[in-house]
Amino acid sequence: MKYLLIRPLLTYALVLTSLLAVAQQGAAAKGSLFIIGGGDKSPELIQELIKTADMRSKDYVVVLPMSSGFPERSFEAIQQELSVATRNHIACFNFDASKVNDRKWLDSLTGARLIYITGGDQNRFMKVVLNTPVYKAIHQAYQNGATVAGTSAGAAVMSKYMITGDQLLGDTAYKATFDQLRFGNVEFQEGLGLLDSVIIDQHFVRRSRYNRLISALAAHPGFDCIGIDEGTAIIVKQKKIRVAGESQVLRIASPLKLKVTKSKHLKMEGLQFSLYTAGDTFYTK
Repeated sequence: MKYLLIRPLLTYALVLTSLLAVAQQGAAAKGSLFIIGGGDKSPELIQELIKTADMRSKDYVVVLPMSSGFPERSFEAIQQELSVATRNHIACFNFDASKVNDRKWLDSLTGARLIYITGGDQNRFMKVVLNTPVYKAIHQAYQNGATVAGTSAGAAVMSKYMITGDQLLGDTAYKATFDQLRFGNVEFQEGLGLLDSVIIDQHFVRRSRYNRLISALAAHPGFDCIGIDEGTAIIVKQKKIRVAGESQVLRIASPLKLKVTKSKHLKMEGLQFSLYTAGDTFYTK
């Protein structure tokens, strides 16, 4: 008799747990994204970051420097910039294979009010983070209300489909600016996926990355492709985006009559093209 009673209760508990998990995944994140296009950050942009994070006295910042080849130097640079704008504690968690399961570090990461991902190499960052508890902790912090910020490589990792920076066709040596517009030329890897329908490119105007972003749009025509220039940021709250900083943000989307020739050259008859500056707002799909 006890067995007959316990079994339905267990089944009910498992179903309830699954439903709660699905509901939590579908719920809109309470946090914000502060995505910087790289380059120098003005004191005003740093102040905007701290304002977005809305930190109380006991809140703290966690810096993730794994993109950088010089993580200690990278941490010290952003620590100095942030310390001018806030008195909140700033910690550095340089995760590696020996630390990705460290419960104290993971709990602290989950509880951070502001998570900052430094520049460097986005591929280096994702090799450390992907399919680990660190990835889950970042998402949980974001769901709970944290601001997740990143610059340069730390901007690229925000996307589900992350631009690695490498061309796949012709001369595949790394170039800051793509030299052709052909289908299949952009290499993507899995990013953090904090943006699930947006592809981010950084250093955009300074490095003339139009070819790269148009190629990314051709690969994922249902996405918004956003290029952020240096010294400039987008602040994302659910589907709403606001621009801050000194330069411009470009958005391209919805290509019309997209076609690919036998030589893999792209052609289309139009697309949505928008250019924004500080204070402008727009919405993603």
